[in-house]
Parts: sequence; C-alpha cells; structure tokens
Amino acid sequence: MKLVSVPLIVAALTAPAFASEPMPDAIGVQQTLHGHFVETRRLAGFERPLRSEGNFVLAPGKGLIWRSETPFKNVIVITNDGILQLIDGKESMRLSSSRLPGLNHLYEVLGAAVSGDTEPLEKAFAVKKTSDGVRWRLELAPLHPDSPAMAQMKSIVVQGHRYVEEVDIDKGGGDSDQLVFSDEAVTSNALTPEEDKLLKALKK
Repeated sequence: MKLVSVPLIVAALTAPAFASEPMPDAIGVQQTLHGHFVETRRLAGFERPLRSEGNFVLAPGKGLIWRSETPFKNVIVITNDGILQLIDGKESMRLSSSRLPGLNHLYEVLGAAVSGDTEPLEKAFAVKKTSDGVRWRLELAPLHPDSPAMAQMKSIVVQGHRYVEEVDIDKGGGDSDQLVFSDEAVTSNALTPEEDKLLKALKK
C-alpha cells in the first residue's frame, strides 16, 4: 500500500511556482491533472525492485485518484475525508482522516501549493531549489521527521519541466520509491461520473 508515499506524491505534483524560476505550472481549482505513472519500489533485502504502472487524476480541492493497472488492479482515493482502497473493484480498506494523524496538515500544504503559496510547504520541509533555466529540481527534507505525517520519509527529490516528471523518495534503511510521470495534461473538463463517485465515496 502507498499510504505514506501517495500523499507526498500529491504534494509534489502540485509544487508551487517560485518567482523568476522555472517551476511546475499551478493547477486551478476548476482544473484536473491527468497522467501516467511508473513506480519502482526498492526494499532492503530484496534483489529485485517492485514495479507498478497506471494512471492518476488530481482534482485540487477534491482529491486524488491513483489507479494501478499492473501488476494488479488497485485504486487508491485520497480526499480530505480520508483514504479508500479498492482491489479488483472491491473495497479493501477505508480510513477516515480522524484515524490518520497529519492528513489534514498534508492537505493544508497541498492547498497552499496549488495556489502558489510557498510558506506552508517551507514549514513542513527544508526546501532547496535549483534550476538550469529550463529544468528545475526541489530537494525536500522533513523538518519534523518523527511526526506521523512524515513517517518513513528521509528525503524527497522532485524534478521536471512544465510538470513534475520524477519523484525520488528515500525512506531510509535502504528502502526507496521512484516515480516517473508522463503524458501529463491539465484540463478544464468535468470529472467523469466514475471519478466524481470515487471522490465522494469517503463522505459516507
């Protein structure tokens, strides 16, 4: 499960635009970001990494739908109300935000990042920004690594061009996640009925 990495991926995908530096385009509250991902997870003691692939939909203010297609079908939905996981179309896990300390804080950071406000992001992370004038790179180190919201998180490196293209998460102890994003596009189209239903499912 990606209960730790996915919320941070969300924050990374909506990283704010820093003045005078190439950074990701901000996503409006009436827009959605769609894309494809490949995740490679390396675990200490295992020779071969675990690889998953799929697509995602991010709707600022509403939530994230993270669909893994291979090696098996798995859907994770994250909203301000909590986290829902579906395996082969059947609900396998549901956690409300009251049972996930730090989720609301992550959403505060997310909302601020979407609007281009860097202050909340820099309250949660020590941020190092670099750019070659075309591509940008963010190095994020949790300021409070012992907090539940930042558990298993040693550092995060986010880099890309117009949108985030790669996220590397060092969990310490030899464990790490790498996510490579492609085919990203922002649209003003309404969510599909299925997407809308998934994002509202946690309000039950």
